Formats: sequence, C-alpha cells, structure tokens
Amino acid sequence: MKLSIIIPCLNEERYIEKCILSVLENDFPHSEYELIIVDGMSSDKTRNIVESLQEKYSNIRLLANVKKTAPTAMNLGIAEAQGNIVMRMDAHSFYPKNYISALLEWKEKLKADNIGAQCETDVIVKNPTSIAIKNVLTNKLGVGNGLFRLGVKEPLEVDTVPFGCYSKDVLIELGGYDERLKRNQDIELNKRLKAAGKRIFLIPYTHCVYYARETWRKLAKNNYENGKWNLITTYYTKKMASLSIRHFIPLIFVLSIVIPALLSFVFWPFALLSLISLGLYVIALILVISKMDRKGTTFIHLLWTFLVLHISYGIGSFIGLFHIGKLFKK
Repeated sequence: MKLSIIIPCLNEERYIEKCILSVLENDFPHSEYELIIVDGMSSDKTRNIVESLQEKYSNIRLLANVKKTAPTAMNLGIAEAQGNIVMRMDAHSFYPKNYISALLEWKEKLKADNIGAQCETDVIVKNPTSIAIKNVLTNKLGVGNGLFRLGVKEPLEVDTVPFGCYSKDVLIELGGYDERLKRNQDIELNKRLKAAGKRIFLIPYTHCVYYARETWRKLAKNNYENGKWNLITTYYTKKMASLSIRHFIPLIFVLSIVIPALLSFVFWPFALLSLISLGLYVIALILVISKMDRKGTTFIHLLWTFLVLHISYGIGSFIGLFHIGKLFKK
C-alpha cells in the first residue's frame, strides 16, 4: 500500500462525514490507500458516523485514542500505518478531488520530505458573525503572513504547511509528534524537520478548506488555547525557533496595555501608554476594515471579531507565562 491518511478527531459529528466523503471522492483509487480515523473517545456521534461509513468502504480503519490529543492520535496512526507515505488531514476540513493526487505527484517531482497546499477558510452556517470570522481569518492583520493561508503561484520551499504529506521513514527518524504538545504540534514537527536538513514545499495546484469556528465564544476559546500553548511549546522544546515571531505579536500587544495600566497605580501617566497602544491598534483596524469586503456582514462585526481574535490569543499567551512558572516548580 502506497499511502496512509490519518485523521485525528474528537467530537466532530458535525464535520467528520463531510470530511471523510470528500477524501473518498478524490480521484485516487481506494485500493491504493487506507484512511485511518483516530478517535479521542468521542462522546457524540462521531464514532457511529465513522462505523457506518466503514460498512460501505473497506479502506477505512477506526482506532481509539485514550489520551485524546492530536499528537498521540498521529503517533498511533503512524505506528499502524501500512503506507510508506503518511498524509495528515483534519476533521474540520474539506478536500477537493485532486488533493491526494496533486500532493503525491508534486512530492515525487520535488523530492519533498513534506508537502502541502493552501488552506482556505470557510464556514458552514453563514451569518454576519460567521462571515466576519471567515473574513478576519483570511486577512493578513488577522492571521499574519503565513503563506499556507495566503497561497503561492508556484511551488515554494517553506518552513511549514497545514497538515502535511510526509515520508513515513522521515517521521520515524524524527521520533514522530511531540505528545507533550496539545497545540502547535504540526508547526513544531516541521521546525524539527527543517533543522534536520529536510525540505518542505507549498504548492498552488490544489488546496483544502478549513471550517472555522462560527461564534465569537468558540473563536475566543480556540485562540485562547492556541496562545497559551505558544509559551508552553517553547518551554517543552527549549527552542524559541519552535514557533515564529508572528505567534507572539498578540502577547506583545496585550502586554503593551496591561503593563502600563499596572504601572499607572504607581505613576498615573503610564495609563497614557496603554491608551496610545489601544488607540493605534483600533486605528489600524479601522483602516484595514474600511478596505475589506463586508458583503453579508458589518463593520462592527468585523471590528469585534478582530478584537476577540487578538485579545483572546494574547491573553492565552499571557496565562501561558504562569503555566510555565508552574512547570518550572515541578
């Protein structure tokens, strides 16, 4: 068997069937790959949905992940994989018909150790809030300068790609995913891969669609955790290079408000620094939003989405500092 596709999941009843069917409808023969679903002991209907699909498709396998995290799911899948190429996919995503064949074709052409494509953001239920979230998550001010979100016009060697299509022997050589990391495990793995002299490519010939959280509460919760695990990731890996500078900008922004505000209790003019930082940020948002497509949403929805995204992420990173302090004491 040439290829093993691994999809970690946990309570994904809303997305898992659409994801799996999009994979199965690819133009790549079912007989040449296995689809390994690694479920983190879901309490919803995720397992039932997968088991129902297993009855129709013999190349689907279902594994149980009692530790419930994505890196443990990936390592379980890699250990069970029969293919010499491992493709990591996400349950929150949809894959066009040429996704598998394009990655495999260009992996061979480029002699890549890992290869991926642009990840476009979308939402299933469309309303002013969800459309604002989608638009913010595709804007440079919202997500930074990650090429895997912005896309490329020709194959380009990069530091990381979403999900990824790896040579199995490379994954084994690197020791697999770091199971201490509940977040950032893909980025950290790709950083290790690059440090080992391997090559990662982003190609323009296909893409995947990632379904974002559709409410401000879910967006805040997800990005709070992302931000918190940035600092924890650097603690575990002992390398700032495990992540990129853009991952720490929300923390710098939050600190630029919090620290002067605290110092203002000693000397009140420090409060002006907090106001200046917040004011410059809001002005930047107004300038960016004024140029954005607001069809289906509003200026206020976009403004609030940017605030929720950046502040929840920055606060998460700030709280991560305290978690690191606790880890040092252990």
